[in-house]
Amino acid sequence: MRIRTRLLVLVLSVLIPAFMAAALAVWFVYTEQQEAQKRSLAETSKAMSLLIDNQIQTTEATLRALATSPSLAEGDFETFYQRTRSLVPPDQSTVVLTDLTGKQLLNTRLPYGAALPKGGSNLMELRKRVGMESTVVSDMFFAPAGKRYDYAVQIPVVLDGQLRYFLAMGISVLQLQVLLTHDKFPAGWIVVLVDRKGIVVARSDEPEKFVGSSVREALRMKIQAGLRSGLHYGVTLSGIPTAAFFTRAPKSEWTAIVNIPLEEMRAPAFKAAALLGGIMLILFGAAIFAARWYAKKTAEPIEELRLAAEKLGRGEQLVPTPSGLIETDSVGYALLNTSNQISQNKADLERRVAEAVASAERSQRALLQSQKLEALGRLTGGIAHDFNNILQTLSTSLQLIHFTHDRARIESLLETSEKAIERATVLTGQMRAFGRVQDAQMITVRIKDIIENAMPLLQSALPSSIRLNVHVDASAWSVSVDALQLELALLNLVINARDAMPAGGTVELDVQNAVFEQEQHRLPPGNYVRLTIADCGTGMSPEVLSKALDPFYTTKSVDKGTGLGLPQAYGCATQAKGTLVLHSVEGKGTTVTIYLPQASTAETRAATSRQQHLEPSGTGTLLFVEDDALVRESVEPALLNAGFKVVVARNGEEAVSVLESDPSIALIFSDIVMPGIVSGIELANIVKHRFPHIQIVLATGYTDTRVNVPGVRVLAKPYKINEAVDLLTEAVISIPD
Repeated sequence: MRIRTRLLVLVLSVLIPAFMAAALAVWFVYTEQQEAQKRSLAETSKAMSLLIDNQIQTTEATLRALATSPSLAEGDFETFYQRTRSLVPPDQSTVVLTDLTGKQLLNTRLPYGAALPKGGSNLMELRKRVGMESTVVSDMFFAPAGKRYDYAVQIPVVLDGQLRYFLAMGISVLQLQVLLTHDKFPAGWIVVLVDRKGIVVARSDEPEKFVGSSVREALRMKIQAGLRSGLHYGVTLSGIPTAAFFTRAPKSEWTAIVNIPLEEMRAPAFKAAALLGGIMLILFGAAIFAARWYAKKTAEPIEELRLAAEKLGRGEQLVPTPSGLIETDSVGYALLNTSNQISQNKADLERRVAEAVASAERSQRALLQSQKLEALGRLTGGIAHDFNNILQTLSTSLQLIHFTHDRARIESLLETSEKAIERATVLTGQMRAFGRVQDAQMITVRIKDIIENAMPLLQSALPSSIRLNVHVDASAWSVSVDALQLELALLNLVINARDAMPAGGTVELDVQNAVFEQEQHRLPPGNYVRLTIADCGTGMSPEVLSKALDPFYTTKSVDKGTGLGLPQAYGCATQAKGTLVLHSVEGKGTTVTIYLPQASTAETRAATSRQQHLEPSGTGTLLFVEDDALVRESVEPALLNAGFKVVVARNGEEAVSVLESDPSIALIFSDIVMPGIVSGIELANIVKHRFPHIQIVLATGYTDTRVNVPGVRVLAKPYKINEAVDLLTEAVISIPD
């Protein structure tokens, strides 16, 4: 490509983006103006809808004042009729009293005692829908008594605590027409009021022609569909293409429509685009002409520079010939030492890149180490804080037991200690949710059953200002999960949603199946159950969102949260080989999505749902394997009291020796994590291979090794002694004769 062409392309590469930027600017102005128009339409339609409701409320207040008339309470309809006609002249409005079936009892437009016609409104039809004790606003109707288009507002009349009558006021729609003509709308704007059926009640333009007509079908369908507000492009009844913004009044359920002609919205943008386009075309032509002339003048010295470069490539001696252009002359002289400079610059660049990479790696390692230390400090500090409170409670209660002989006082202190232990159990359960393997708690269950069990707890956690909407797909798959941890996770998430909506709102809980065709959210392809909890609360800032899953991180006050809600839910999800995805926008709300893989086995019952509870009547010889002395000292007497003959071993190796020397042992109750080379799981494997007639029950507080030994029962620490005895007794009963 010749230099002239390149210069021309260079000019075009500058002008074309500038032209495109100008076009984008015009489009931006165009869209901004349209958005401004839309906002103006929206505000106007909203104001008109509120104006309608204000008119309705004024009428409602008048009716409620009339309903307190003593003559009405006494059944003196004639006095009530005269008083009502004096307060509400019949040439302006009509007051109608009906019984509960809708039959008219008096009508102020007609003489008292005259035959009363059947009303033309749909008040009773609407009342069947909204109830007998609500205020009802009718659609527009033709009043037979007044021979005009009216609308009616009706209230219930309650006397002595009982609903007795309905009191309504029929008002000419011409009074609403005054609302539209009172405000001066911009020229060309058309403001329309329609009732529930889409019938025009009032119109700022040609009302006498269109009142009583139905709006266009497309707009009428949107209105009857129950949309509260929206934007509609169409044609008015007078044939003008417009953009119409409509808003539904909440009390009357009528709709205010503000139309603006499309030409009025588009005209300013079109004018600006045409003007700018003309200017750009003129500048474009001038720039092309100037570029061609300048390219010709620039190409000559550059051609000479090309010839000099060819001589340099052939190793010929260069004789600089000034061309008159400083730049080309400088290039000519620079060709002499270009090769050496390139080599030096390349070596220097490689050295700097290596230093930068090394520095970045050191900074990254330091940052990761700092983050690990910060998370570890927050975690250990939070655990220490909560456990110190629990230990303080236990310590104080146990000390007070030594100083009192009052049986009731001792029982109260013991009850306090038990509550502290339960609180510690909940805390360790939350910590256990971060573990990778917890077979003692995992069951295969339907999400639907877990949510049904948790619903009373979730409902009780929410105030009346917050509504909980639950949708569970009936075909949702079963999952393998710690049921109690999942219920706790749901409760934590609902409480978080509650705290994020102090003014009330809605919490959406949705359960659906999800199929991943490829890896998503770091989960492999497969079948998953998606559990979503969404609120419309305050949301989280990006900074808070980045730390939301850190244990003990919380933005709540000390007495409002521990910072374990979201981390516990995340731990519960990862424990079940799933994950938790957190999405939040500040000021708009938070959505928490938990993905749990479909279970490969059928549903099982939770340990807490067994129908039989065997009495603690153990028999036979039991080998109790426990490395912790305090646990041995507390559990061994309980097992003896339950009826077992107990043999104690302090570790797995000692347990194997006891099994080899004592053939009377029929049952083993062992810890999993123990010092030495024989853990509880390895002991179970040895027993299954060498002593298959012996039943074994394992207890664990936490282990990172999954229990895959068939027939071995697993009990989670801390356990209640009666639960342990029940499980051991079941194991004894299951021993074949």
